[in-house]
Amino acid sequence: MQLRPATAADLPRVAGLFLSARRAAHGQMPAVVHPDAEVLAWVVGWDLAALTLWVAEASDDGELLGFVAFTPTWLDHLYVSPTAQGGGVGRALLDVVKAMVPSGFSLWVFASNTSARAFYAAHGLVEREHTDGSENEEGEPDLRMEWRPECRAGVVSEG
Repeated sequence: MQLRPATAADLPRVAGLFLSARRAAHGQMPAVVHPDAEVLAWVVGWDLAALTLWVAEASDDGELLGFVAFTPTWLDHLYVSPTAQGGGVGRALLDVVKAMVPSGFSLWVFASNTSARAFYAAHGLVEREHTDGSENEEGEPDLRMEWRPECRAGVVSEG
């Protein structure tokens, strides 16, 4: 697997992976509320000067295995191809964010996405805030998780 910063040329593949990962997670995540063409236009329009985007590719054939998009305070998206899940791609991408945002960051995850919640908790993120979903497009309950260097196994050390 190779990790690298993404370019604008990667954005259509990122959009495709976003859609396939969301569809594969049906039941854990609500359905995407926009048509595929709108999702493609949205992702292709991402400003890579304002959003850091990294991709994970297969070393042998360049297949897109996953991507992570983040800012200095938020992990906005972390998606892994359904065929690559469980192979360390998500951990490697999360490690990129931790290295590039060493002071810490937050993310939103759907409350129903128990797999993602367990993944993040296993990698040191802690649940901080639960909502009823009235503020997201899907109208589904979600929660804010946080990673800070002092967060360890769901416990924040004091001092």
